[in-house]
Amino acid sequence: MGISAGNAAGESISALLKVGFDSRLKLQFHGAKLSSDGGLIVFRELDDALSLTAMASSMLRDVRTGRNSRHDLLAMFRQSVFGRVAGYEDVNDAGRLARDPVMRLITGRRDFDRHAASESQMGRFETATLKSPKNLAALADISGKWIDRVQRLRRSRNLILDIDSSESPVHGEQEGSAYNGHFGCTCYHPLFVFNQHGDLERCSLRPGNVHSADNWQAMFEPVVKRYRWSGLWRKYLRADAAFAIPELFDYLETNDFGYAIRLRANKVLHRRIAHLLKRRPGRPSNNIERHYANFTYQAGSWSRPRRVVAKVEWHPGELFPRVGFVVTTLTVPDERVFEFYNRRGTAEQYIKEGKYAFKWTRLSCKSFAANAVRLQLHALAYNLANFLRTLVLPTAIADWSLTSLRDRMIKIGTKAIRHARSIILQLAEVAVPRELWAEMLAAISAIRTKAQAP
Repeated sequence: MGISAGNAAGESISALLKVGFDSRLKLQFHGAKLSSDGGLIVFRELDDALSLTAMASSMLRDVRTGRNSRHDLLAMFRQSVFGRVAGYEDVNDAGRLARDPVMRLITGRRDFDRHAASESQMGRFETATLKSPKNLAALADISGKWIDRVQRLRRSRNLILDIDSSESPVHGEQEGSAYNGHFGCTCYHPLFVFNQHGDLERCSLRPGNVHSADNWQAMFEPVVKRYRWSGLWRKYLRADAAFAIPELFDYLETNDFGYAIRLRANKVLHRRIAHLLKRRPGRPSNNIERHYANFTYQAGSWSRPRRVVAKVEWHPGELFPRVGFVVTTLTVPDERVFEFYNRRGTAEQYIKEGKYAFKWTRLSCKSFAANAVRLQLHALAYNLANFLRTLVLPTAIADWSLTSLRDRMIKIGTKAIRHARSIILQLAEVAVPRELWAEMLAAISAIRTKAQAP
């Protein structure tokens, strides 16, 4: 690679390590020549094809002065996002990543022999620069702008949104954290909106003790405004019973959104389906029996009557039926209403992927604003990975989860070889052979062409 001991890239001579089971084997470490995250290159290629992280240059304000601006804002932004894509959930590993050849290439530094940003520099960037109110607001908007660019490639005719909340447990005295009785822990209580492709449209960090639907309009309204003149044929929202509030119904109807939202059962609703709550005479069936009904219903706080669909399930060995109610604007048959509503469970799966693949529950900063920055950076990393999964992955690995993408595609041993006019990355060929890499790069090349078309 042409980097001598003790140079700026951080390579140094160290004593060889030995193992006992084979006297011929010796271990040598080359942190500036070798990387364990070679698969990040394909993510950076997709990022460049769609000009995603480049948006940060115009949307984020650099408030640093003097020597604090040694690393430009865009390079540090990329280091934050791509570090999280690779599973580094905070800046604790920034010192090692600063020497990593793949990370140095990804951040866009033309001077390959220099470090990326250090742990302290990345810490100040995330907890000071990005924490300013204007930058935090811009971070919340970037995901939507990324999705707008991707949606033009997908050419979807319909939009289906799922809104849901989740817990992010904390183990310190983080500002805004509180005990939540529903989750049984001290936590934050973030709110998420996903679309049918798994993209995270928007998210918001909230104190731990707020209601699941608290502040829904402040977070949901920017998403609605983005799609107001999108030309989509139909737009829908799915949500659980926590969001069955009359203000949301009225808001969705005013903005031409259809919806299917679960209702909590009450005596009035049960009376409307009393005939389905009695077990039929005779020997119980060994199969699940499902019955549906629909009727018009208006709660005291509602502005008008609305369609409610009920589902009653009798399960073998159970004395009482399982009953569910959904309020909806859909005009399809009752069974299809529940089929549509039940698919909102994919949003819960997306949240689990965010927790396990990107560890977005790791919100350990002391201030609420700094943790809000972390959540937005995790959201951007999640979206970039989901774009790759939905737009690029070959058929052979199209069903990989985001955790599999991290463990089997990103975590690839890589050696950097420096020549006068080029840099060669030699990648281990294990889970993702050369043929799959060629397919992905060809797909990204086609995306680049479409993205640049007028």
